[in-house]
Amino acid sequence: MSYEMAGTAVTAGSPGSPSDGTPAPGPADGPLIAALDIGGTKIAGGLVDTRGTLHHRLQVPTPADGDRDELMTAVDHVLDDLARHPAWHRVHALGIGSAGPVDTTHGTVSPVNIPGWRAFPLIEEVSRHPAARHLPLTLGGDALAMTAAEHWQGAARPYRNALCLVVSTGVGAGLILDGALHTGTTGNAGHLGHITIDYNGDPCPCGSRGCLETLASGTAIARTAARLGWRPGPDRDTSTTAVARAARAGDPTALAAFDQAARALAAGIAATATLVELDAAVIGGGVAQAGPLLLDPLARHLTTYAALPFTHHLTLHTARLGTDAGLIGAAALTRRTRPAPR
Repeated sequence: MSYEMAGTAVTAGSPGSPSDGTPAPGPADGPLIAALDIGGTKIAGGLVDTRGTLHHRLQVPTPADGDRDELMTAVDHVLDDLARHPAWHRVHALGIGSAGPVDTTHGTVSPVNIPGWRAFPLIEEVSRHPAARHLPLTLGGDALAMTAAEHWQGAARPYRNALCLVVSTGVGAGLILDGALHTGTTGNAGHLGHITIDYNGDPCPCGSRGCLETLASGTAIARTAARLGWRPGPDRDTSTTAVARAARAGDPTALAAFDQAARALAAGIAATATLVELDAAVIGGGVAQAGPLLLDPLARHLTTYAALPFTHHLTLHTARLGTDAGLIGAAALTRRTRPAPR
């Protein structure tokens, strides 16, 4: 098992070769899709053309500890600013990617990291904004949006069957099956972070135990390093970034923490590949920026867990779209899924 880093050639034997990741320029006066990317730290807005080019971007901090009205006010401010853009008249749809869980059947969101929103009727509230009243609205989870973006313009583009993961403070994922985004009934299909990898493992905030997220997220890597005896330097920085610095310097305990996370990810990816027959897995998110620290052991462990012959062709890639994936993916959702109820 080998892997492709963003910006390099696809590994030998993979079924296709993506472009350099730069979307073709869109028509100067063609239709646009408005996009919102709502997370625990920022609420971003953008305008994306029908070829996947992001033409305009802005963001405000998320008042994550605010009440439901304060949070919605921040969303309204982003929509206000977008609507003032000279090209707003070309917008024909609005896509929203949000931290989850989401419920696309009812148009609601309950982000774990935004406690003021529980079963919050986001689609209903956005539809009241003057600039959005005439637009079809589409809602999806942030990991699903990333998956849609990477399949539209990123590392998953050549593949009909792919798993895209966001490995950050949590682990989110989405599926491309038979060339289409697989959303599930409520928009939560492919939620790999909450499959059980260790049935005797630690309790997870979701209510289960031994979830992949408790073993492979950035938070988990820092926690594992501490359990194994790693100690920070004089700056007392215990973050995943600090563990990564120590691992790059050759610290065996820090390296072991990344290895354990990679092993858990490999088990989850291989189980998914066995279940639905994947061609590729795409890894994004902040932890993926550790590069070979995570991806080398991940590729090695996949050779063990992806054991059946029909999983041997699975290729591993790093995501290409970076911080633009949320907005490009929110726009992509309008092309691939039915609009949310209003």
